Amino acid sequence: MDAEILIVGAGIFGVSTAYHLAQRHHDPSKITVLDRAPVPAACAASTDINKIVRADYSKPFYVELAYEAMDAWRSFPFFRDANVYHQTGWIMMDEKNSDLAVRIRKNFRDGNREDVSADLTEEEVRTRWGALLAQMDAREYGSYYWNPSAGWADAAKAVEVMMHEATRLGVKYEVGEAARIVFEQGAVKGVETKDGRRHTAEKVLLATGAWTSQLMSTVEDELNMPDAERVENQVTAAGVCVAHFQLKPEEAALYRQLPVLIFGAKGEVLPPTDRDVFKFTNATSFRNTITTKTGHKISVPPDQEQHIVPLKLQEESIKLVRDRIPQILENGRKVDYYRMCWDGITPNQSQLLTQHPDPRLSNLYFAVGGSFHSWKFLPTIGKYVANVLEGISNGPEKDEVWSWKHPSSLAERGAHEKVVPRRELRDLE
Repeated sequence: MDAEILIVGAGIFGVSTAYHLAQRHHDPSKITVLDRAPVPAACAASTDINKIVRADYSKPFYVELAYEAMDAWRSFPFFRDANVYHQTGWIMMDEKNSDLAVRIRKNFRDGNREDVSADLTEEEVRTRWGALLAQMDAREYGSYYWNPSAGWADAAKAVEVMMHEATRLGVKYEVGEAARIVFEQGAVKGVETKDGRRHTAEKVLLATGAWTSQLMSTVEDELNMPDAERVENQVTAAGVCVAHFQLKPEEAALYRQLPVLIFGAKGEVLPPTDRDVFKFTNATSFRNTITTKTGHKISVPPDQEQHIVPLKLQEESIKLVRDRIPQILENGRKVDYYRMCWDGITPNQSQLLTQHPDPRLSNLYFAVGGSFHSWKFLPTIGKYVANVLEGISNGPEKDEVWSWKHPSSLAERGAHEKVVPRRELRDLE
């Protein structure tokens, strides 16, 4: 075997797991991370200019998990040295008749957490922060929840510095695009890359995000698995469109006053990065469903450059920009570039951190299901995945939340419901 543990994918799950395994492993050189590109891989959902870090969840489980991660964002030396975390606060503009803020605050109280949130008026939102939100379209919103404890982190840089720390400790990093899972003599042996190389290991962890179902389909076909037992029922590929403006330094300084802005179920606006890029997201996601050679339907990211975005999606994004901060479009200004960002989403938006339940695949593990909200857990999620790999319980609640689910148990209300895909990419072209 080439390694004791092969981690396929260098997004947040793969990188965090590699780091935490290296912290506890007697020989980190027996841990290998395989990704299609050097870290940070350009196509991964985790490779982005910035991501939201907050503990404001409607589910107590994620409130506690997020607070743990936020502590690590502030305390890990390599994050502090790289200056990746920025506590700007956030505003959640919630639709009329929503009870989300009430449920969040109940979780703070029940968990004996200090509640530093406040309710703002529409007028306060319009006039604070340099009155940059004075022209927003607020007709849909009935409340304005403000929490100064939240913020954002430089996504690509954070993943890169954490992976660098793991390799400094001895973890190996290999570049190659996994094409299929190698299943021989009744067991998973590793993966084969598109160039024909084999990477073998005693245990294989798929941290492959939106590409999980595509990679799994080969071995699922070999084992003639029925639809109900395939990974597509646990995690599917979903995409969202993101628009970026490259600002002039003086513009960036102006908009850097803003906190993170959440516009209900429609998406976010994040303050400009240190490279003066201003990001607007469209949270209305989509699938890209294909039929495999054996007749199974799965969603996969399209085999094209992620900055190629259909015109209809571009038009949707422009409307959302105009509704939020219309002055950015003055004098005929255009979006500088778009991106279709793909992630793996589970039916209840909880992560899938588990061993495959089929005894024939007992040395195959999953750390997937970011569901467009898991990036904030980068500092800490890997210690839980490491426990799964080592057969150590994370406790009854975590073991259940992160387990392989029976289809009948996936109807519960989700942790990040607004990102559930309800349309197809082909209908947007």
